[in-house]
Amino acid sequence: MALDKILSIGGKPGLYKLLTQTRGGFVGESLLDGKRVTVGLRSNVSVLSEIAIYTLEEEVPLKEVFQKIKEKEGGEKTSISHKAEKIELEEYFFEVLPNYDEDRVYASDIKKIIQWYNILLDNNITDFVEEEKDAEEPTVSASEEEEE
Repeated sequence: MALDKILSIGGKPGLYKLLTQTRGGFVGESLLDGKRVTVGLRSNVSVLSEIAIYTLEEEVPLKEVFQKIKEKEGGEKTSISHKAEKIELEEYFFEVLPNYDEDRVYASDIKKIIQWYNILLDNNITDFVEEEKDAEEPTVSASEEEEE
């Protein structure tokens, strides 16, 4: 499942899978307990594929940050809890994204990222960055092979 179907809903814990859209909003299913919620259009909702993290040079998409955490942890859960002290969270995040902007990325943001990563892992959602196809790789037809 792609991150464009995973939502964060303001005021509600955890992440939600987008099930269907309705006239007045949408229906989501919690990745924590499987309960369904109906959310209106006025709710503060973020799609994970649209979130980016500030660095000193640019904004890095959240999916790339998740991929870096996955590589650091070898595909396992994070070695640090989202409830860890602020300084520990910042040290961990510096290992993942050394050039993140400390003035615009708060400890609360790091907590959410770590918590979301672990929730996604629990739900076997680990394809954060799509593999790019080698479109430029030449194909050899059977007639070309016979000529050689």
